[in-house]
Amino acid sequence: MPAAADRPAPPTLTVAVLTLNEAHRIEACLRSAAFADQIVVVDSGSTDDTVARAQALGAEVYSYPDWQGFAVQRNRLLAHARSDYVFFLDADEVMTPAFQEELQAIVRSGEQAVWKIRWRMVAFGQELRYFLSRSQIERLFFRAMLKEYVGVVHEQAILHTGPEGDRVPRRLVRARLLHYSRETVRASLDKLTQYVMLGAAKRAEKGQRGGVLRGLASGGSMFLRLYVFRLGFLCGGAGFLYCLFVALEAFFRYAALRFDRDSLSGRVRR
Repeated sequence: MPAAADRPAPPTLTVAVLTLNEAHRIEACLRSAAFADQIVVVDSGSTDDTVARAQALGAEVYSYPDWQGFAVQRNRLLAHARSDYVFFLDADEVMTPAFQEELQAIVRSGEQAVWKIRWRMVAFGQELRYFLSRSQIERLFFRAMLKEYVGVVHEQAILHTGPEGDRVPRRLVRARLLHYSRETVRASLDKLTQYVMLGAAKRAEKGQRGGVLRGLASGGSMFLRLYVFRLGFLCGGAGFLYCLFVALEAFFRYAALRFDRDSLSGRVRR
């Protein structure tokens, strides 16, 4: 039997979190990640006590207030990650005990792959239990496989490939992550403005055209898909508001692309 000193060290996990004025949520988020070997927070210039609360919970906090987009901030998180695996956790998300247990089992396995997660949606103080959330987002990476992120919003992970262009295995975490997507109408309106303008700028860079009719088509189809086909109508008033705000974002992206086009230049920075 090999001596304990000769045994390889078990794989380690970094949980990486982006923040901006998340004092009301950061404690629940970080407490759910307390099992990780390293917790890294990159703060984008919070004016509340987000940083102090994160530090009090033992997180390594780095401040980068020069906002250049989500990809740049995630790359900064990546630069501070020291573990074999890195899991990107948003400040409005919480890992349930079942999710924690599965994540730890994946890390112990040492498998070199990428894992996607799915959400349990919480909006306006209510879990949308009947809502069919089908989003699958890459969040857990064997660290050596992740090269960088690109994109100012809805950023994309760029992976290293093997010496012969081998494809990276992709897996799915079975347990779902709690996502506190929209807590209040006011916060949802603020988020709506931010994502509308970023999304419009991204489309302007690609040479796409906007307009009211195109926006109505995009927003209307989005609302129909979420409220009817994904069963948002079974989730009461909270479900209606959630579907409406997502649809409004789809509409106003194309409205801004048409009527605010001259002011979109330079909003998307790599």
